[in-house]
Amino acid sequence: MINYIFSILLLFWGLLGTPLAIKLAEDFRAMDIPDARKSHKKITPRGAGIVIWSGYILWALVMAQYNREISFISTSATFIFFIGYVDDMHSLPPLVRLFIQFISAAIVAIPLPLTFFAKLVTLVWITGMINAYNFIDGMDGLCLTISFLTSIASLFFFHGISIWLPLASVIFGVLFWNFPKPKTFLGDGGSTLLGFICASHIAWSISNFSLRNSYNILIFAFVLLFLGGIPVIDTLVAMTRRILHKKSPFLPDRGHTHHKLQDAGFSKPATLFIMSTIHVLFLFLGKYFFSLLL
Repeated sequence: MINYIFSILLLFWGLLGTPLAIKLAEDFRAMDIPDARKSHKKITPRGAGIVIWSGYILWALVMAQYNREISFISTSATFIFFIGYVDDMHSLPPLVRLFIQFISAAIVAIPLPLTFFAKLVTLVWITGMINAYNFIDGMDGLCLTISFLTSIASLFFFHGISIWLPLASVIFGVLFWNFPKPKTFLGDGGSTLLGFICASHIAWSISNFSLRNSYNILIFAFVLLFLGGIPVIDTLVAMTRRILHKKSPFLPDRGHTHHKLQDAGFSKPATLFIMSTIHVLFLFLGKYFFSLLL
């Protein structure tokens, strides 16, 4: 019962707390300025991330006594959010952000009841997910919808209603303010936070199952790859393309899938539908590979 109560409360927190976060972002000048790479035309506050972070922390304070991993994840989530939120206001050196992200991922990955190499793969994957969700946040509603779908799929895949339903609820509440006419953006604080939370809870959900002692680490890597979905696959493709063109793999451009679909004439709702459908297919592939580990 407490899961459903929290889910309802977090839904309303997403709906009613976001306007307060918008005002806060305006006061602290955490604003998204349009440029040639972006599709929006007006300055927009990056306030949505703090709603998701605060809702998640309130939930974690109650649920930490039932799930030991929540203490690790919520502590690291706070690091991830604040380093991203600060970067929204004043750009930080990329290496500083990457260092904080790596340490935060390590706090979650090291206690996992997995083999050493599985922990190492998970550590790299969580760090990658943090940035992949940030890279995918280039169109209204996309990062939030992908996060929502990941939460709903994980609820069924891993039987984790106590974790995934409240998260899906607060995401859905914030989505109302981000799509179809955005009043606010997630900002780096929000997008990296969602990537971290989804990745961390997936990692712990996997580890809670009785995996075969002799499972193939390559299959384990495929599980994480496909459960990362569109953000991970799209980011890997984009980085490979940049390297082949002798450019920095971290250089922003309009070469992501959602950019190409829009440039090809697809509307935002159509692009969101296509991306969401592909993401769900990837999630089911991840579930299939996961079944091979059991």
